[in-house]
Amino acid sequence: MLTKNTILFALLSFIPISFAAEYLGWGATIIFLTAALSIVPLAAFMGQATEEIAVVVGPNLGGLLNATFGNATELILALIALKEGLIGVVKATITGSIIGNLLLVIGFAMLLGGLRYKEQTFQPITARLNASSMNLAIIAILLPTAVQYTSTGIEEKTLQILSVSVAIVLIAVYGLTLLFSMKTHAYLYDVGVAEADGKESSELIDHQDHKVNINKWIVILLLVTLGVAIESELLVNSLEEATDSLGLTSLFTGVILLPIVGNAAEHATAVTVAMKNKMDLSMSVAVGSSLQIALFVAPVLVIAGWILGQPMDLNFNPFELVAVAVAVLITNSISSDGKSNWLEGTLLLATYIVIGLAFYFHPVV
Repeated sequence: MLTKNTILFALLSFIPISFAAEYLGWGATIIFLTAALSIVPLAAFMGQATEEIAVVVGPNLGGLLNATFGNATELILALIALKEGLIGVVKATITGSIIGNLLLVIGFAMLLGGLRYKEQTFQPITARLNASSMNLAIIAILLPTAVQYTSTGIEEKTLQILSVSVAIVLIAVYGLTLLFSMKTHAYLYDVGVAEADGKESSELIDHQDHKVNINKWIVILLLVTLGVAIESELLVNSLEEATDSLGLTSLFTGVILLPIVGNAAEHATAVTVAMKNKMDLSMSVAVGSSLQIALFVAPVLVIAGWILGQPMDLNFNPFELVAVAVAVLITNSISSDGKSNWLEGTLLLATYIVIGLAFYFHPVV
């Protein structure tokens, strides 16, 4: 029987294949596909290394470490694309990550968990707090676009200054959400962990007996991060030519394909724990990832673009904003009662498919 680790180790074989494709000139499409497949296991091992280190450094620093590295793969990928001047792809990746986590991941988690358990529950208070934070993020990325479309002759420099200012506010809010969830109101977020402690006490005892070799995991984290950076470089350099040959637009690639590649391991985790009836933990992984993208990754990319001299701002394609607003609206509506079932999961997946089709047929502007 194939296990998750077996699949991940098998996917590592695409790393040397991607190098060979690059140096032997096998074509942009082969390089793009093999680099994308290589990033999936590297992202998974990055998450595992982060979790092992977090066990040693304690809950507060460990929580910050998990929050920082939670979307490191996507951040690296986006930074390389930003350096290459692919601003549209970077923006599409940001919106695609939010949409994917809210609709695809939560949808699969609710569907597969709901097929095994008639009804699953999670903390409604936490869901509402996350919904409020996500609403703020949507407002923050909507307003610069609104300024652009309701003004005449606004300079690009002015729009970027506005975007950097908003980015600073969002990063500050992200820091406050970490303080809230890990310090002042940590008890609101302990339910899923408490359930896991009760059901897997023997595993935790074994884990306590097992001494984590922190030096080994730090080396692994550094090597995997380097691997992600190299593979991301290959992927980005071959992206435009490969998507043209595959008949895909850069918008569809950024919104749908790249977020799935960057978050595949995290997606699998959220669905797996949902199937174990730990919906609190599943929602925490999926919604937490969306919040991190909106409140941390996107602002960091705006500031990085300003430093690198790339015109990265929060002026998004209006259609992308409509898709994100739809994803946030339906997810907040479904999760507000703290209960889920397979039909609600199906509704989220259906919404994601419709949005995906719309992006596939959306013409290049």
